[in-house]
Amino acid sequence: MNYSETLSYLYAQLPVFESQGAHAYKPGLERCEAMDELLGHPHRRFRTIHVAGTNGKGSTSHLLAAILQAAGYRVGLFTSPHLVDFSERIRVDGQEIDHTYVVEWVSKWAPAEAASQCDSTSLMQFQPSFFELATMMAFCYFADQKVDVAIIEVGLGGRLDSTNIIRPVLSIITNISLDHTQFLGDTLPQIAAEKAGIMKKGVPCVIGECEDERVRFTFEQNAQLRQVSELDFACDRPQIPWVRHHTFYNIYETADDGTLQCPLCGDCQPRNANTVITAVHQLRKLGFDIPQEALEHGFRDVVTLTHLRGRWETLQTNADGSIRVLCDTGHNPGCFAYLGPQLKALHQAGNPLQIVFGMVSDKDITTVLRMLPPSQPAAPAVNYYWCNAPTPRALPASELAEKAASVGLEGQVFPSIDAALDAALQQPGIVFVGGSNYVVCEALSRF
Repeated sequence: MNYSETLSYLYAQLPVFESQGAHAYKPGLERCEAMDELLGHPHRRFRTIHVAGTNGKGSTSHLLAAILQAAGYRVGLFTSPHLVDFSERIRVDGQEIDHTYVVEWVSKWAPAEAASQCDSTSLMQFQPSFFELATMMAFCYFADQKVDVAIIEVGLGGRLDSTNIIRPVLSIITNISLDHTQFLGDTLPQIAAEKAGIMKKGVPCVIGECEDERVRFTFEQNAQLRQVSELDFACDRPQIPWVRHHTFYNIYETADDGTLQCPLCGDCQPRNANTVITAVHQLRKLGFDIPQEALEHGFRDVVTLTHLRGRWETLQTNADGSIRVLCDTGHNPGCFAYLGPQLKALHQAGNPLQIVFGMVSDKDITTVLRMLPPSQPAAPAVNYYWCNAPTPRALPASELAEKAASVGLEGQVFPSIDAALDAALQQPGIVFVGGSNYVVCEALSRF
């Protein structure tokens, strides 16, 4: 099989959460522990940093990877989901996993001929999910590539996530908000308890944002129960007292680390940056050599070093350098608590907004829609272009339009993202693409 055929085989054989949702969710560590034993425990051959949280995991993970790369470490990075190609999930020093490695690894450990057999040498005997198999592949690749440290992003939750077989040198929980409530619980303390499952005995843990006292109590209780060596609330000691927002980057004046410039310029990014700086301080205490210039380099060149995409990203500019098309992968109320005001600020600055939007059906769609700028036919206009995210989990564009109309948002329904983009690009102002990773993926491929 070639690379494309290998991925097609895996998608056909394994339950994939991104496309199938709850049907493909396999909580529990038993399968990964068994696969890990068969593979010879590859994750024990390098140090790891474990990153959980409702939002901000990707930005935090990529920033840490960039900083450690700039400091001279060989760095693995495992994130999900991918936007354009599977290989984005597994990187070493910013470079995607080699396609040949994927083909050869699957041929050895999850061969097609063993898919329906009880082959004791095949990982297929454990009936893994797609994410579980990808996790195992990442661990093997990082070990084979002899990385010094790997940033491992939790897939969903924490306690029962397949990545939770690792023993990291540092655990990070970015924040807690309501998402995936059908799996993690429908209250913030319940979700916090699931995320706290990545805490390990003797391992320090950084908590990024924690404004709810019930959530703080849950973290403190779990930290004591799990005997973490230090529980560090980044929000208690803000490292960034002053932020200057530019169109294409943020400038942070920090308390202890000088001036940092970062191209991740969404309104949520100062909080992510505060989490990252706190984590760097912890890593220094653990013996990591991270000089000031590496911190500056990592923040400044995070996109170049790690190829992070889809975070308030400008995809096209006008002749005068102003934004023409931008996108963001935010897809839940926690994200749109920042994205909604940011879009409204663009409109209030006099920019017409053409919003290309689609969502998957298992999100809190009505809450997100209420956070968006109101429709406005008069200049500067706000127009909506409803479309289907290209996944079986997508909410049909016609149903999205009905939900939007119930909260006062009017727009047109389109059969595809391309058709919606074509229509939006005929109008003046800024085109925003969002609501789902799948919608953003189509925009990234196009631009």
